[in-house]
Amino acid sequence: MTRTRLLTAVLVAGVVVAGPSVVPAAASGPAAPTAAVSAPSSDTALATALAGLPTADATAALVRVGGSEGSWRGSSGVHDLRSNRPADPDARFRAGSVTKVFTAAVVLQLAAEGRLDLDRGARSYLPELIPASYAGVTVRQLLNHTHGIPAPDFPGTTVEEWYANRFQVHDPRDILRSATSKKPEFAPGERQHYLNIGYTIAGLIVERVTGDTYERQVARRVLEPLGLCDTYFPGKNPRITGPHNRGYQRMRLDDGTVGLRDVSVWGVTDGWAAGDIVSTTADLERFTRALFGGRVVRGPLLEEMFALPKVTDLKTGKQAAYSSGLSMTVLGGREVWGKTGGRWGYNAAVASTRNGSRTLVYSVNSTDAKGQGMNKVAEAIMVAAYGRP
Repeated sequence: MTRTRLLTAVLVAGVVVAGPSVVPAAASGPAAPTAAVSAPSSDTALATALAGLPTADATAALVRVGGSEGSWRGSSGVHDLRSNRPADPDARFRAGSVTKVFTAAVVLQLAAEGRLDLDRGARSYLPELIPASYAGVTVRQLLNHTHGIPAPDFPGTTVEEWYANRFQVHDPRDILRSATSKKPEFAPGERQHYLNIGYTIAGLIVERVTGDTYERQVARRVLEPLGLCDTYFPGKNPRITGPHNRGYQRMRLDDGTVGLRDVSVWGVTDGWAAGDIVSTTADLERFTRALFGGRVVRGPLLEEMFALPKVTDLKTGKQAAYSSGLSMTVLGGREVWGKTGGRWGYNAAVASTRNGSRTLVYSVNSTDAKGQGMNKVAEAIMVAAYGRP
């Protein structure tokens, strides 16, 4: 796997359909990309990365680059394949695991307030849910994926099976019980394995120590202070409320052929505090600037988000790439920190240099979301913004 594709893996990891779920061919040619604002030196590369949509890999893309090095905004592709009208650059989208950055920020805020201890066992906060076999797992290890708790079981192993179960509602407590009923993958703190389960547990700990819902805590602590009016948690609602570009996923259709299915309506309760947020590029850009500028997590605890554990990855054997909420790779000769996310039909990312000189937010309506490797359009955007590994 190339370092650029690793970035997707580390800066990564819809639901009653209106009208027919099988999508017809687009009525006309691809929409030309639109761009605005003063452009950095990579403006041509960014425009090229967005050109020609829709393609087999993506139907739309929205991009914002900012920071002291210059700003650039662009959108390309279509709102939907039926009307073929241009993509809405202000559209809401599923940001998937970008949710983890918000979750980590709230946990670190609570730690700064003395309401929880990062070095304390997670079981001490949730003794009735976490068995003694996981007593050694700390809150910090939940955030940096060194906890050793395996993934829970969900119905289905293919995109087609997941689609059939897209309206199933999952309770985070049941998800936790499913995961901790299994043997640990490794002793706490010995390796790193990127999974959602640590953030599901972190969300439950937020609720336990505050006596409030996870969603209200994120809203009160992050969304409202920053004025992120287009960012919200959908809960059990499988639809994206407000304007949004349709998401499509390549899968086997009812007639046995492989094609694109509209997956804009899809429940996300399996993700919850690990991956259910809906946002816009404008909101995520504002959040990224505030986070890297020390206005979300303040003081020494912000460094937790830029501290990589000194262990190796369980699958690759390489050095750990995930911190608390973020991950790091080297692009264009410098460190780039951020987080990607994927839900069926949608890929998203936030990224920045450590000093905030170059920020990036994108949403790509990818047809291979959650697939192996990085979506080609998303990869081209990342390289255009920061350079090659």
